[in-house]
Amino acid sequence: MHMDATLVRGWETHFERLVAEIGGCFKRCDLRRRASSYVRGLLGPVQRKNGWQLAEHVGDATPHGIQRLLDRASWDADEVRDTLIRYARQHLLTDGDHGVLIVDETGFLKKGDKSVGLQRQYSGTAGRIENSQIGVFLALASARGRTLIDRELYLPKGWCEDSNRCCAAGVTEDFTFATKPQLGQRMIECVLQSGLRPRWVLGDEVYGSDSKTRRFLESHGQPYVLAVSAQQLLWQHFRQQRVDKIADTIPTDA
Repeated sequence: MHMDATLVRGWETHFERLVAEIGGCFKRCDLRRRASSYVRGLLGPVQRKNGWQLAEHVGDATPHGIQRLLDRASWDADEVRDTLIRYARQHLLTDGDHGVLIVDETGFLKKGDKSVGLQRQYSGTAGRIENSQIGVFLALASARGRTLIDRELYLPKGWCEDSNRCCAAGVTEDFTFATKPQLGQRMIECVLQSGLRPRWVLGDEVYGSDSKTRRFLESHGQPYVLAVSAQQLLWQHFRQQRVDKIADTIPTDA
């Protein structure tokens, strides 16, 4: 894409348009202004996106306003997500380009033990086992651009089985354990129900090695490209075989 001053100036117009669409998800004008400022802070040249530095960037004396927006204010994050999906469909997709969905997880390294879902677990961000939270994300990509359109926080079994810890962290009583592939399915289901029909769903071995995820996509008639381990068993010629053995039988160009 050719970058020039006119294009860059146009970003402000598009941002304001998106903020106006999302604004309906916030019933009070002060929350709408706060949400707009918060997103501007996330997009701005702030080195660390914590409450204090974001507040300083937008001109607040304390992070209390931002913390209230994220913690105690009444608004529906899923409603914002649905608005974002509609906006992304309008601006990223065309009749000839339905885009692709990409499901993947990432880790957020943290100290302490109070944050929801925090424990020592493997984090792809660090490339090792660390004290971290894990989020599963869904992205939409096309020739016009790409954006994250949904998210789910992975809550380990140990958390789900500790009602006192969940209560102290604000986890609702109806929350139940879900694997990362199940969280991915939940987000993909939401997108498909919105009417979006991507050309492909892409994912790594975490999702490809889960047979229920593959069957879920097949039941929706959704094409996919998912990585699997070499030991994964797949059906070929009416019997199950390891993926690496199947790959050995595929002719390759000299």
